[in-house]
Parts: sequence; structure tokens; C-alpha cells
Amino acid sequence: MIDFSKQLSKYMPEPAAPIISAWINDTHCQFRISKSRRTKLGDYAAPHRGEPHKISVNHDLNPYAFLITTIHEFAHLKTWQQYKNKVKPHGTEWKANYKQLMSPFLKLNIFPADILTAIVQYMDNPAASSCTDLNLYRTLRKYDERPTPIATVESIPENSIFAIKGGRVFRKGEKLRKRYKCLELSTQRVYLFHPIAEVFPA
Repeated sequence: MIDFSKQLSKYMPEPAAPIISAWINDTHCQFRISKSRRTKLGDYAAPHRGEPHKISVNHDLNPYAFLITTIHEFAHLKTWQQYKNKVKPHGTEWKANYKQLMSPFLKLNIFPADILTAIVQYMDNPAASSCTDLNLYRTLRKYDERPTPIATVESIPENSIFAIKGGRVFRKGEKLRKRYKCLELSTQRVYLFHPIAEVFPA
């Protein structure tokens, strides 16, 4: 059995590291700390053709986001052990496992009060990604080492002109339920933007 606690404690709260290290050993999981990925914070791959369980988590997450993402992916591993591919990836079985795996960490007093509150609320109905829970996402972002100096769609005034990565330019419109109508100036097409989509000066 290899103790990964020392390496893991560089990325997550130190009291959590021995638990995650034990999970890695118990499941024979290939745990990898990944480069930054824009499309996902972490990833799980089921055993295939003799390969072990594989989990990867982005290296640049703050310690609390890193731990929460790690628990999310281990919930996938546990669900696969129980049901293989017979259930939905983020169905009731995964949600039950996520809550069960999160439980010991809530007793360690490692989360700041605002993150703890957000996690408890999120656990009422965990989503496919912590990023889709606006309250939890915003709370976790407060603890980023270098908060990105970029505005979000929800933070700029209506009718503001903004750009997105790649250079396309839009005008912010009204909010429709959970997303904002935004007009692309070059094509006059309307797109719906997530409130926390990052934007740049045009």
C-alpha cells in the first residue's frame, strides 16, 4: 500500500489527504493530477481491457474545489462498481454515493463556513458538475489563489457590448429564466449565455 497523503496534501486540505489516499489504494485507481482543462474539472474512466479505474483532477483548482471534484469522481467509481453501465451517470445511485462519500469530510472541519453551507445545499440534489450550481461555484471561486480578472455576463449592465474568447462580439440582453439573451453583432443571431460565462471588453 502506497501512502499518497503527502502528494495529495499539496492540492487539497491536509486532513482530507489520508482518506483519499486510502480510496486510491482500496480501489486500485490510477489517480492523475491533470493540466488545466477548460471543459471539465475532473474525469472518471471505468476499467477497460485490463486497465484500472482512472480519475484525473485539474491541478489548478483551489484546495476545496480539488477535493470536491475528487469526491465527485470517486462517486462515479463507486457507482460503476455497484451497477456497471446500467444506471445514468448522474442518476439517483450516483447522487446517493456522492452524499455518502462526502459525509466524512463534513465532520473534519476543513471547509470554511460559506463553502460548508453551499455544499450542504448542493447535496440536496447534486448536479453533473459543481459548476452548474451557481451558489457553490461562486463560493468556491472566492478561494481561488488568483481570481481571474474577467467579468461575467451577469455582472455587466444590460446592453453592454462584450467579447468572448475567440473574438466574437455580443450585446447583452434580457434574462430569460436562467440565461441571458445576447445578440452577436456580426450575424445578428441571438444566443443564450450562462450567467457566469466569462466575458472580455470588446
